[in-house]
Amino acid sequence: MSAGPATVVVSGAHVATVDAAGTEYPDGYVVVRGNRIVDVGAGPAPVIDGARVVDGRGCLLTPGLVNTHHHLYQWITRGLAADDTLFGWLTTLYPIWAGIDADAVRTAATGGLAWLAKHGCTTTTDHHYVVPRDGGDVFGAEIEAAQTVGLRFHPSRGSMDLGHSQGGLPPDSVVERLEDVLKGTQDVIDRWHDPAPDSMLRIAVAPCSPFSVTGDLLTEAAALARSAGVRLHTHLAETLDEHDFCHERFGCTPVQYMEQLGWVGPDVWYAHAVHLDDVAIAAMAGTGTGAAHCPTSNARLGAGIARAKDLHVAGVPLGLGVDGAASNEACNMLEEARHAVLFARARGGPGEMTVRTALELATRGGARVLGREDELGSLEPGKLADLALWRVDTLAHSGITDPVAALVLGVTPPLELLLVNGRAVVERGRVITVNEENVAAEVEQAHRALVRKAG
Repeated sequence: MSAGPATVVVSGAHVATVDAAGTEYPDGYVVVRGNRIVDVGAGPAPVIDGARVVDGRGCLLTPGLVNTHHHLYQWITRGLAADDTLFGWLTTLYPIWAGIDADAVRTAATGGLAWLAKHGCTTTTDHHYVVPRDGGDVFGAEIEAAQTVGLRFHPSRGSMDLGHSQGGLPPDSVVERLEDVLKGTQDVIDRWHDPAPDSMLRIAVAPCSPFSVTGDLLTEAAALARSAGVRLHTHLAETLDEHDFCHERFGCTPVQYMEQLGWVGPDVWYAHAVHLDDVAIAAMAGTGTGAAHCPTSNARLGAGIARAKDLHVAGVPLGLGVDGAASNEACNMLEEARHAVLFARARGGPGEMTVRTALELATRGGARVLGREDELGSLEPGKLADLALWRVDTLAHSGITDPVAALVLGVTPPLELLLVNGRAVVERGRVITVNEENVAAEVEQAHRALVRKAG
């Protein structure tokens, strides 16, 4: 058989397809041609002339992980306000973030994206809502970083227009005027959004949160996004403080507030969604509104434990997110899967979540949240070639009966190979698209410069 376009064959691995039936092949193979998966099965792989053959023995093959919430600029502000609640943490960090510019964002995004790749992530969102007036093209900078590292990227143009003087949380120095937000958001969509089926870059519209944006901005942003055919994203129901804020200011719960403004539907997903009552979960399920579950960040800030099982059982589109690096210094999607299992069981008992459900949330669930379940999130013929090959035969994992349990409950395994759109991004544990040591040094310099700038 002729290889045709560039072909990669992974053979002899335990293949967890994460398809709707949960199909697994203990000794299986996957064939990639170009940027698509063309064959998946059990037993010996087909012999294809000219193909690159990857020996998957001792490995687990999964879909690439899909990160549904992040703040990449925070990669250069990790470790600050380590013991604060969300509002105290934000109050400490806003003055530092006000000093970012395009160069700082490019460096932070390169470091954060390379780290995600090194730990099996092939598709990531980003929620960038700090837009200093003299900061340059911060969105172009992070998009350039994603193209350099080679990840599939869904950045969202964030915004804040409710400053401290108007009763919001952020200082006035980091908020924008409504007209500037709308113009800047339209510009980002016009320049960068690619709706093609195999797109590497899609834009979303993402006012920051109910306590940092006005109702006018939320309403106008939703109209703009729907006119442009892009998705909507915001933080919601992250803390009890936010819950109290919405009751005091709007006389309703956060989800009820968003319903009033048209912020529900299959084109919307919320980050965190921790403090939800049954009515809110039913409203999200009934409208197809998604959620990014961020268990590590929620624990780091003491925000609480989201009702992940209830959301999942109700049919809410549910994925996982690492959240910003300043509230989750690890930024490891497998750690999110592990914490999703552990926190769910701590809350509801041993049957609350299985390891395979957690892997589903990290892959196909995230793809569904982003509206790309038909293209991403499982290993099936016709889907895009985003996949991760994990070594589970080293000292850390050898002897664990179930390789999926080894992946989710054990430490993060070495990554033998990461393909994104059919292109190798990680080989034998190292990111090959950037120099890791150089990126680390640049991140350290940017961190020191930004903290020093804040005084």
